Amino acid sequence: MSDTTTVVVPDTPLGPLPQAWRECVGTGRLNLALRADYRESLAQVQRDIGFSYIRGHGLLHDDMGVHRTAHVGDRTWTRHGFTYVDQVHDAFLDLGIRPFVELGFMPSALASGDQTVFWWKGNVTPPSDEGEWVALVRSVVRHLVDRYGLDEVRRWPFEIWNEPNLPIFWKDADQQAYFRLYDITARAVKDVDADLLVGGPALSPGADEWWAPFADFVTANDVPIDFVTRHAYTSREPQHVPFGTYQELMPPQELLRQFAAPRAHLAGTGLERLPVHITEFNSSYCPDNPIHDTAYHAAYLAPVLAGGGDHVDSFSYWTFCDVFEEADIPTSIFHGGFGLLTHRQLAKPTYHLFAFMARMGTSVLARGDDHLVCRDDSGRVTVLAWNPVHGSDGVAEDAATGGRHEVRLSLPVTRRHEGGAGSGEVFALRERVNDDDGNAFGAWREMGRPMSPDRRQLEMLRRCSEPAREHLRLRADGGRADLSLSLARHEITFVEIVEVRETVHEGLDDRRLLGGDDDLLVAGHERGADGPGAGLSDIIPG
Repeated sequence: MSDTTTVVVPDTPLGPLPQAWRECVGTGRLNLALRADYRESLAQVQRDIGFSYIRGHGLLHDDMGVHRTAHVGDRTWTRHGFTYVDQVHDAFLDLGIRPFVELGFMPSALASGDQTVFWWKGNVTPPSDEGEWVALVRSVVRHLVDRYGLDEVRRWPFEIWNEPNLPIFWKDADQQAYFRLYDITARAVKDVDADLLVGGPALSPGADEWWAPFADFVTANDVPIDFVTRHAYTSREPQHVPFGTYQELMPPQELLRQFAAPRAHLAGTGLERLPVHITEFNSSYCPDNPIHDTAYHAAYLAPVLAGGGDHVDSFSYWTFCDVFEEADIPTSIFHGGFGLLTHRQLAKPTYHLFAFMARMGTSVLARGDDHLVCRDDSGRVTVLAWNPVHGSDGVAEDAATGGRHEVRLSLPVTRRHEGGAGSGEVFALRERVNDDDGNAFGAWREMGRPMSPDRRQLEMLRRCSEPAREHLRLRADGGRADLSLSLARHEITFVEIVEVRETVHEGLDDRRLLGGDDDLLVAGHERGADGPGAGLSDIIPG
């Protein structure tokens, strides 16, 4: 945006602010939800952001103890146990978040092979006995309905498997074998109740050639499907270093292009009108890429959160916290993890992006390449602005600005009262996050990168993670106020604006805050010349 250009924000809303950005959030494997650090992190996320659903791997993995066998004499006994499943789901619901259920991976006793993925060894082979698999799925779903009620579980989407187009997640990336698994699993869910929601195929980026045969298969065979799912990432080939990964990034608009892909590929098929859920998205798909910890990352994702709801029904950030062990147990508090929060609940800059979005008004007034303006029913106006970044190919473009970026807005900030448009002043509170402010990662580097910060260091980092704040009054002539924002390198900034309704009483005069006679304190000022509420700066320079 040019430094001299002011965007005139209309008074008439464009429509409601889509909530697709916080419909769902990702998590590490579900067994991690048994840990205190995990639950403390989720409680904080729900307090500050408030996601509706949570999705993670490993519901049927051995460490959840669902499919159990016992060998006694010459007979094998099978039991389905829900001790851990119940603890996890109870905890989610207690925190106001519902499961977006991913059915996988394969219990080892049911697996047809020994191929696994991740440090925790999730089995990715088809079932050795389809009848046993179907019985397991029915048993799990029926238990959930019995425990939480049919009306509740009808609101839980059931997604079948994860990225079957990749051989690391599904043996040989066998398309026909996955279609068979989808078929028998979807029917098993519907056997419990026809109104339960099932979907897939949870494709990774670069697998759009799967859409047409998948649509043909489920349509031709009348296989149940209520929604479709895909994942979205924008990183290129990994460049590995010890305990870390670096990657080039495509521009953030590539995420929006990937969001739009399912509907484009399903147009004209029997699935074209189904809801679309992006059940994983991020920049890098590596859980040890430091980009996730940076202010750059927040600026990178700002236009995605602002615009993603145009394309999909939900897009789920991968993940809400760094209690996550796909590659291994993290060795340092900052290690490039996917999470919005580190271990021990240090907020990353991207966490603040989500928290700012959670505080936006309900109706959209304007949206541009570097700003989103909303208003709620009380008249409160909110602005999210960001310093645009353009991925690895745009480094020179970003550097050409000198690091700073100007956003200038003319805002409709006062409500209409009897007798015409309001006029007067408004109060503005600004919060900003950039390379220096609200950036625990930057402070951690300056601290010497302690891998395991002690309690005092953690508290210092926690204070450094807070956004910088400033407040001021703005004139609101004719019901409008001009807001000029100078954004630092990689900055996101959030502004709340409310109309000032002055409270005064007889004798109130801020110029007398030192307790003396204002004529003596301020030579040349007529007593009360500035009226009630004159600023302290009138008598104390600077």
